Amino acid sequence: MRASPLHGDPQVAAGTLQARLAAPRPVPVGAPAAPLASADPRAALAPAAPASVVLTMDYAAVRLIKKEVGDRLTDLLRARPGMSAAAQEQQGRHLINEQVAVWSDAEAVKRGAATSPAEDAAIAQAVFDLQFRAGRLQQHLDNAAVENIFINGYADVWLDFADGRRIQVAPVADSDEELRELLRDLARRTTGQAERSLSTADPFLALRLSDGSRLQAVIDVTPGTYVTIRRHSMRHADLPELVDRGMLDSTLEAFLRACVRAEKNVMIAGGQAAGKTSLLRALLREIDPDERFATLETEYELFAHENGHHRQVVPMEARESNGEMVAGQAAGEITLMDLMYRALRMTLTRIVVGEVRGPEIVAMLQAMTNGAGGNLCTLHAIHPSVVFDRIAELYLLAQANMSEVLAYRQAANGLHFIVFVSSIDETRIGGHRHRFVSHVLEVTGIGEGGRPETNAIFGPRPEWGELRAIPLMHPRCINDLRRAGFDAGLLNVPSGAWPAALPLLVDEGAAL
Repeated sequence: MRASPLHGDPQVAAGTLQARLAAPRPVPVGAPAAPLASADPRAALAPAAPASVVLTMDYAAVRLIKKEVGDRLTDLLRARPGMSAAAQEQQGRHLINEQVAVWSDAEAVKRGAATSPAEDAAIAQAVFDLQFRAGRLQQHLDNAAVENIFINGYADVWLDFADGRRIQVAPVADSDEELRELLRDLARRTTGQAERSLSTADPFLALRLSDGSRLQAVIDVTPGTYVTIRRHSMRHADLPELVDRGMLDSTLEAFLRACVRAEKNVMIAGGQAAGKTSLLRALLREIDPDERFATLETEYELFAHENGHHRQVVPMEARESNGEMVAGQAAGEITLMDLMYRALRMTLTRIVVGEVRGPEIVAMLQAMTNGAGGNLCTLHAIHPSVVFDRIAELYLLAQANMSEVLAYRQAANGLHFIVFVSSIDETRIGGHRHRFVSHVLEVTGIGEGGRPETNAIFGPRPEWGELRAIPLMHPRCINDLRRAGFDAGLLNVPSGAWPAALPLLVDEGAAL
């Protein structure tokens, strides 16, 4: 790769970078760059390295080239304010190629031999990722099989895969400060959100990355920089896809479709990473494309406004405080509760909350009791039996005048169905992680002790060795579901429509 430096005086630009690169190279670390799909704009940087070539990256050179490119981009932006992000990337690719050419010349002098096209391509790729993407993290974000990324200090990086494997990979930074600087760059570049910081004064950072992944970082209150990135492998899932993945059978698919179309208020509950958000996304696909509804989230995870299906979505995202306090209130903060009250004034047929985990539960259940119905939300709970206790807990945390009795009454009056998503992880004994709907409870009113009363419409039959939801009885609102197109006869098949038994290594029926 050869090109002329961008500086007005070529000797100045070349000399500056070559002088910095002339120092002895550090011991390189890292892994070979992943080959890029042809649709990726980064492929325009240079030809990809052959799959058989194993390259060792000089990240010190990558950081230096990135700084040179960043300085020149800053000058360009001053001269051409308002340049679009796409134009900036295009200019960046040009600048990177120029500066990699300077690096290549300097390396040829040191080695006495020219660098290979594969090396030039890898360096260009790494610089582009550091300048415009997520640096060394990008290769993992590009891997569709990666479900979660855990960083426990810069040198300790782990990947969770969809099949349940957890493996350690190479570091994504050479120091804790380099990792923090990468996080600050991501915070500055994040679009569609208020700028978020990471500092001693504000040691917590929550971001939505460009691919929709959710990032949470913590510093100072931990020994090093800790980062969790949650991926969204089923970003635009629908109910048939969840059937194919074994999360529900075709009987439950038809039932949940009818619940949405019959405008029933549905709460999806379950443990962490059980699949609640994926199921909620799938239920949203059953809402008519021209029906006007809002999604309220701390960070966008439902993507209803991006799925190409809905045309009347009002997506709303909460905003963190800028760190200042005014009259005892966090300045600039917009909570889910704030969004809820504004959404109620926007002529919506439904309100969807990605996750209720605070005082917004009050407004959510008020919307369910006051509106036309069809509202949806998710809630963390470890078992179906604790869902109402979780609701009461959030009520009591909301305001001083809230009570457990009020929480139970509003839940009984507002909710129609609770759908519980379970997970079983057998990866430690050589099996797989299974996620599936295990219960569908119909809320039928106030029962003994003032608690909401429920009917188990779908549930597990462990005595049959079946932990997934199968039909148990007809709901009281069966006629409403029939009017929405549901075939009530499906509930008369005791084992549902599961094509095969859940492939568990530990037989649940044997323990009974």
